[in-house]
Amino acid sequence: MLHASKMIAVDDAKSCMMFKKGQIVFQEGGNPIGIYCINSGKIKISHAGTEGKDQIVRLAKEGDILGYRALLSNERYNSSAIALDDTDVCFIPKETFFNVLKENPTLSMEILKMLSIELRKAEQMITDLAQKPVRERMAEALLFLKETYGFEADNQTINVVLSREDIANLVGTATETAIRLLSEFKHDAIVAFEGKKIKLINMDKLIHIANLYN
Repeated sequence: MLHASKMIAVDDAKSCMMFKKGQIVFQEGGNPIGIYCINSGKIKISHAGTEGKDQIVRLAKEGDILGYRALLSNERYNSSAIALDDTDVCFIPKETFFNVLKENPTLSMEILKMLSIELRKAEQMITDLAQKPVRERMAEALLFLKETYGFEADNQTINVVLSREDIANLVGTATETAIRLLSEFKHDAIVAFEGKKIKLINMDKLIHIANLYN
């Protein structure tokens, strides 16, 4: 997978900027003018549904590259990128990005690989939303958060803070349903809470609920 540092290293026209928690990096419906490489921090990418309810379609972290798909397809952004915490991002202008790809076939192939991986993940998400019960999706979402951002030093607390609404948008359910399911998981000693932070205290049971078996 292409790491943002590789793209930044080959470019002299980049500019870096800080986004505070909740700030928009790029807006759904906007015209792409370049790509964004995450130096540090966390970003959610969400798409507004027909009834105005957001669906989180991707979570990004340090080293990830954002905005390239709209740029390559010459389309408007079909989702918004919003900082989940204080995030340091490097911006590479559109013209420079295309020049880099022309001059570096290896990077071009890695971009293609990233697009393929994104497509596979999108197909899996669509299948899960259509076929998996919401309880399974909640368990899978918690495991996905752990896989994406890892644990804090205690090796139990997921290293990201999401609102209950964000968790619901990731799972694809109502906020009230997400809160109820998290309460059930807590009652069953699968998770524990410290404020908005979530601890995974029974991974085996969570994997069983998520129905993730080889």
